[in-house]
Amino acid sequence: MDNELVLVIDFGGQYNQLIARRVREHNIYCEVISYKTPVEEIKARNPKGIIFTGGPNSVYLEDAPRMPKEIFEIGVPILGICYGIQFMVYSLGGIIGKANENAAAEFGRTDCEFDLSCPVFNDLNQKSVVWMSHNDYIEKLPEGFKAAGHSEKCPFAAIADDLRKFYGVQFHPEVNHTEEGKEMLGNFLYKVCGCKGDWTMSNYAKTAIAQIREKVGSGKVLLALSGGVDSSVACALLSKAVGDQLTCVFVDHGFMRKNEGDEVEAAFKDWNVNFVRVDASDRFIGKLEGVSDPETKRKTIGEEFIRVFEEEAKKIGKVDYLVQGTIYPDVIESGLGDAAVIKSHHNVGGLPDCVDFKEIIEPLRLLFKDEVRKLGTELGLADYLVWRQPFPGPGLAIRIMGEITREKLAILQDADLIFREEIAAAGLDRSINQYFAVLTNMRSVGVMGDDRTYDYALALRGVTTTDFMTADFARIPYEVLEKVSVRVVNEVKHINRVVYDVTSKPPATIEWE
Repeated sequence: MDNELVLVIDFGGQYNQLIARRVREHNIYCEVISYKTPVEEIKARNPKGIIFTGGPNSVYLEDAPRMPKEIFEIGVPILGICYGIQFMVYSLGGIIGKANENAAAEFGRTDCEFDLSCPVFNDLNQKSVVWMSHNDYIEKLPEGFKAAGHSEKCPFAAIADDLRKFYGVQFHPEVNHTEEGKEMLGNFLYKVCGCKGDWTMSNYAKTAIAQIREKVGSGKVLLALSGGVDSSVACALLSKAVGDQLTCVFVDHGFMRKNEGDEVEAAFKDWNVNFVRVDASDRFIGKLEGVSDPETKRKTIGEEFIRVFEEEAKKIGKVDYLVQGTIYPDVIESGLGDAAVIKSHHNVGGLPDCVDFKEIIEPLRLLFKDEVRKLGTELGLADYLVWRQPFPGPGLAIRIMGEITREKLAILQDADLIFREEIAAAGLDRSINQYFAVLTNMRSVGVMGDDRTYDYALALRGVTTTDFMTADFARIPYEVLEKVSVRVVNEVKHINRVVYDVTSKPPATIEWE
């Protein structure tokens, strides 16, 4: 690849890939690599800059992630974030201390003041809000460093060694809660590293197509097509790369939204691809009979998906490669490197150990949702496919709390359709990034006419987000929520109460399971 490169070195924090997402927002190509990567290998890649990520450990712990000191000798600008700044200070002779009466731990929104002569903070506000999350703190700076920012409790919220071009911030500039975080990263990338910004989705498409062609050769490819944004974009990419060597298999597992199976088939019938629809609803529903645990649901569905694809591949003839529309948030939440597992995604952590394919290809694995949409537009996909509502691979199976039954599935399909219809009618379908209904496993007392009811409560969920790694609940107007509630209670049997989820991510995830 000819693009300029920035390397993000992963020290095990949960949201480290978000840093990569922010770097790419500046049209600069970056990759996330493990802290275990040999320094010589890093040097050989000739990066324009390096970013150390956060992590959950203290630098003094025996098993804390560390790199050889040679990483600081390759002549490349480095920005340390959270644990990254502490690792930098510790490695170069400074002292890291534990929170005490003089320097307390900080969590959440924090007021900071910056030295605007530092290139990372050039042309920004002298005072702004950042997002802190640390127990340890910098007690003494290494030789050559100076303070470049401070908060009330943290005297070294930002540090700088202008001569060696080493910089560090104790807070997280990659999250939206840091008011000028995007600009700080931009200053590091352009003013410190000297990047020009030559990374675009047009370039990504060309590179991905070339790499797929080289890998696949004359082999046959099977694409797991769900009809969602990710798999549709993957289909367009593979279609351009290998043409009629591609067969798209759409497995209708029975947990689709109402009428969605027919809609997916109609959407792809005129494409120049081999399209196969498999009705496996009885099979999947049977596998989940009596299952309530969400992780078990995901893993069961993940394994059954693979088994269905294997069977279809045998009907087609020898298939060498399976393609999935896996994207970065799937990988992160399923546990990447030393990061904790939040939930296993059916197409990542839910895959069985033994898969009857030569290899699984995931051409979108390094992209976030907004990048996938941009790529889809670049590839010429229709708007209604590019902007289709995100839908998890396990479908409504993880939007039905507790055990799944056909009755519950029908109830949720009807209620979810009403919610989507009213959001679209209000013109909110583009401004709310994801919205859906959840059938809770809770029943409550109600009254209809003169009769007492004891039926399910339906939860509505809507979020706004730029990256799906963090999200805020959508401020849906009360009159829209009222219309949805009235319609659901009157038109859908066995629901007598509707609630709206007003929790952000974190602490919640977007999906309920």
